[in-house]
Amino acid sequence: MLTVAGVVDAAGAALLKVVVAADEAEVRDVTLAEPDDATTGQSGDLVLGAGVATPEQALAVVARCQEAGAAGLVLKPPLAAHPDVTTAAAERRLTLVELQRHGSWAQLVWLLRGMIDRAVAPGSPETGEPGVYDELFALADATAAVVDAPVTIEDARSRVLAYSSRQDRTDPARVSTIVGRRAPGNVIAHFRSRGVFRKLATGSELIFVPQGPDGTLPRLVIPIRAGGELLGSIWAVVEGPVPQGQLRDLQGTASVLALHLLRLRVQADVARRVSADRLRAVLRAPGRMGREELALPEGPWRVVALGGTGEMVDNLALWESITRRHGWRQPLLADVGDVLFAVLVDEGASPGSRRWMEKLVHDVAVQDPGLYAASGGVARSLTDLPRSRAEAAELLALRGPTGQRGPVLRFEDHWAEVVVHRVVGAVPTADLLVGGPLPDLLAHDREHGTDYVATVAAWLDQQGDPQRAARQLHVHPNTLRYRLRRLTEVVPVDLDSPRTRLALQIQLAALRPAPTAPRPVA
Repeated sequence: MLTVAGVVDAAGAALLKVVVAADEAEVRDVTLAEPDDATTGQSGDLVLGAGVATPEQALAVVARCQEAGAAGLVLKPPLAAHPDVTTAAAERRLTLVELQRHGSWAQLVWLLRGMIDRAVAPGSPETGEPGVYDELFALADATAAVVDAPVTIEDARSRVLAYSSRQDRTDPARVSTIVGRRAPGNVIAHFRSRGVFRKLATGSELIFVPQGPDGTLPRLVIPIRAGGELLGSIWAVVEGPVPQGQLRDLQGTASVLALHLLRLRVQADVARRVSADRLRAVLRAPGRMGREELALPEGPWRVVALGGTGEMVDNLALWESITRRHGWRQPLLADVGDVLFAVLVDEGASPGSRRWMEKLVHDVAVQDPGLYAASGGVARSLTDLPRSRAEAAELLALRGPTGQRGPVLRFEDHWAEVVVHRVVGAVPTADLLVGGPLPDLLAHDREHGTDYVATVAAWLDQQGDPQRAARQLHVHPNTLRYRLRRLTEVVPVDLDSPRTRLALQIQLAALRPAPTAPRPVA
């Protein structure tokens, strides 16, 4: 579902800003508001106040938007921040959005139309619409004609989006950039040492880079910005400094490219949001969507819960960036409640598989030891995905007792803890401690400072092996044997009985601090 907040986030703060936030409503279409119209749009419309010029007209449009059930209203400053207008929007629970001063209504209509169409029928979030790329290649050729030099168009992360057809002047850096679809590390380091990326990040001036000693030809670098935000850059392989007339033409080309890059980013962001919404729905409960509609590869699958400390825990955008950087072109990630999940192929080792993700988590955990993941059981059909998701979330919640066993936990390896956790969670602790030796041993430890409960727990954990139990308690094995003899004098306990050992283990599990469970979700 595409909401007004989703539209604003996708377009970016350089273009749109929420002034009055109201209930989230689905955006189904976009319409222009005329001051003298009796009605303004339909239910679900995002209304653009392009013809609204006075506060009185804005108030009338706000009232008509409420009557029509519009999703939101977009105005330009100063009307968007006028106290009477914001008060009226808040009273009518209408989301009010401000189009920044530099933004044009024509630009916004073009972006919104593509965004809404993309939400209805999203394609690959990695590539966007093929038509946008065709236009970028055409613009690369047009830019090459202006500057009379080969050109590449890159995004803000130095990934190649398009390049001109002419190849009469090139060098190894340009060839490797086009072949690899992004600038290689040594090429980036070369231009970073000359301050190119610092200048790109902080300014809008054209940058001329002289020829390098390693055979790198001179470059003219043109920032592509929208509202102060860097969207990408044009790189032209030139022979030397470019005349002023050509520079002015290039700046005009950069303005046109900014609109295309903004549209491309919006499309990709909307596609990711729609994909995450659909994946979130199928992780909660199987619906009517098929595997192809969810962009799922052939199964079987596993659902993996990603957890840890710091910004890595629930940052969906950060995890999308990390997984893409390691080769997963279309990450299947969604947050359900307070937990971030990934849907992975159970077999193989390619990007997007269980083994690939486990290696990735291990590698990232070297730099962030607080990071870990838990995988649920195998899901052989779409109807199994909610079960695998619940198992992953439950295992992640048990990270306390299992946290020392590595950054990746598998349901198959720790199913016993999950079973005990479910039993303990189903019965109040007071009802579990109804009898047996444990309540008396607890009282004795409190009154006399002994460690009989910990001794029994270690002995049970190590299946009656005194050597390993003593190591767990950091005592001598003879000390352990002495404690076992003494505690049987305090209270009778038959540790040779399997049923007694099982009951004691359940009672001890109930006494352990409860793990932080994920918030229940539908």
